[in-house]
Order: sequence, then structure tokens, then C-alpha cells
Amino acid sequence: MTNRTVVVLGGGTGGMVAARRLRRSLDATDRVVLVDRSATYRFAPSFLWVMTGARRPEQISTDRRRLRRSGIEVLEAEVLEIDPAHRKVKTSEAELFYDSLVIALGAELAPDALPGFADAAHNIYTLEGAAAAGAALNRFEGGRLAVVVSRLPYKCPAAPYEAAFLAEALLRRRGARDRTTIDIYTPEPYPMPTAGRVLGDALAAMLAERGITLHPERSVERIDPTTRELVLADGEHVSYDLLLGVPPHRAPEVLRASGLAADSGFLPVERDNLATTAEGVFAIGDATAIPIAGGKFLPKAGVFAEAEAEVVATNIAAELAGRSPTARFDGKGACFVELGDGRAAFAGGDFYAAQAPKIRLRRPGRHWHLAKIAFEKYWMRRWP
Repeated sequence: MTNRTVVVLGGGTGGMVAARRLRRSLDATDRVVLVDRSATYRFAPSFLWVMTGARRPEQISTDRRRLRRSGIEVLEAEVLEIDPAHRKVKTSEAELFYDSLVIALGAELAPDALPGFADAAHNIYTLEGAAAAGAALNRFEGGRLAVVVSRLPYKCPAAPYEAAFLAEALLRRRGARDRTTIDIYTPEPYPMPTAGRVLGDALAAMLAERGITLHPERSVERIDPTTRELVLADGEHVSYDLLLGVPPHRAPEVLRASGLAADSGFLPVERDNLATTAEGVFAIGDATAIPIAGGKFLPKAGVFAEAEAEVVATNIAAELAGRSPTARFDGKGACFVELGDGRAAFAGGDFYAAQAPKIRLRRPGRHWHLAKIAFEKYWMRRWP
């Protein structure tokens, strides 16, 4: 039997799970190649705990090359070209021919797409930015703290709201809260709109209870770091003293040039098996654009990337073994929402429901915070 090669592009949540599952399921003579530009894996759900000082960067970082111990070939390289017609991927280190390809390149952070963001905002979507935000909050003695969602879509829909809750709790512990106003500016009509109005209104009420002002449907056109002002799309200028931001996101250029992408640059896939329009090519996680009810798209979140990776890996292994692929992604997912003070909320449900996502928000409490800690430990122990 000819040895087969499965290439996984991207070593984030989805790529990591896909590579692990494939290695366990395929013949020992088959190759599993994981390609990522960096050897360092960072657990993004804990970035905001770095901001609060509850974690150190090294506690949520590991070396992807450890996967070689499991028989996964790890290639530290930039993906330059995807050529589905010739079943080939060009990287900065080598050309790889594949029998099956899993694209898990995610969404690219694009702070340059919002003028002034890189100079003015602490980017809470990078580990370095979250650490810098924490240092700034620990120096902050009062004033106007703004949390900005730059553009839609963005990954981890709860993150900007978690950042506001956690910053509020940190400033309260430091005794600076009564000298601080906290405002969130977002293009969204309400928090986490893909999950529905009921959840959005519940989160908005929690923000109001903590004295955090939500400004929905307010898009930031540019940021002036000299005057410390947000310039909104309607021309209004809003001052700030400290700025935490979600940068614009975009599809990586290699996806846009692949011939597989939609107008957005992200990849349309079959929603049950994550197949692209090219034979043998699958896409998972934030790299995809999956329509759901109400004209919306499945949120970009790690919980979906993990579940999709399991489905794709199972089906690829079945196909290569001559069996019919039967695994299906059901659109179900959940997430924690950190509220500070050792408490969290938890929401989850069916995003593939026919009329609209059916999502339930559980009563906040300390047990959900502890559950998120347990999930972090499980992930860092099992997957990297």
C-alpha cells in the first residue's frame, strides 16, 4: 500500500486536534504533517487571565514541536500557496503533496485595518497585548477606560465583554474603580448577537449592573492617539484615557488567493462535514464561513474548531481506509463568560437550529469559573 500524506495547515485549536486525531487513526506508515509559522502554541482562552495577573505567559504556552514525539511531523514555516488542482501546498521551507488537506489557518489579526489602533490600543487578542493591558490597568488611577470592537466578524465573541468585566473587577480591587468610567463601543446590536437576543440582553444587563456602559451599533472609523479620541463612523469624537481593543480580523492572504474562498476571503464548506469545493480539502475553525439561520454565520470560536477537527479527522481516516465517512458536525457549542471576582457565566446550545440558534445562558456562579480552570488544565495536558 502506498503511504498516504495528510497535511494540516495551522497549529491552533482545530489544527492541533486534527493532527492528534489523525495520527491516532491512520496507519503508522501514513504521514501527518502539521504546518505553522511558529513553534510556540499559546492558549488564547487564558489571555485575559494574563491581563488580570492570574496567569503568567509561560503557564499557557508550549512548544508545538513536542508533537513530534507522537509521530506528527511539525514544520515551522509560512504557508505561501495552496494548489488544490495539484494537491500541493507551497511553504517557505518545502513543497508538500497531500492526499488530504485540512485548512485550519484561522482568522488573521489586522490592526493596520483600523487607523490608529496599533499606536493607541492594547490588543487583547495577543498574549503580549494582554500582558501590556494588565500592566496599564495596574498603573491606571482613574479616567475613561474604553473597550473597542473594531470590526465584524471577530473570533471569541465573548472576549471584549469579558475584558470589560475583568478590568472592572481589577480596578475595583485596586481602589480605582470609583474614579473610572468604563465604556464598550461595538458595531454589534447587542452582545454576542449570533447567540440571540435573550442572551445579548442578559449580558447587557450584567454590564449595566457593574456600571459598564454599552454603546451598541457604534463603529469606530479611526483612533487619534495624539488627542486620545475615538472617531466614530457618524463623526462623533469620544475621548479615552486607556483603550483595550479587539483588532479587525481578515482572512489570511493565502486563503483569499486559493480559489476556494468566498467574497469575504473565508472558506465556504459543507456544514456537516466541512468539505470545501476542492476534492480532499477540508477547512475548520475560524478559516470558515458557515451560514446559519437568520442570515448569520457560525461564530468563530475554539469550541467549534475542536468539534469540527474531530469530525474531519474521523472522516479522513475512514476514507483513507476505504470506509464511508459518517461523522457529522452538529453545530452545537458553548462558551464561558468570565465576570471577574472568581465568577463566570456559561452559555451553550444548538447553532444549527432551523429558525434561530437555541442558546441557553446558565446562572452565573463560581462553579463556572472553576469549570473554565478545569478546561484549561485539560486542554494544556491533553492536546499540545
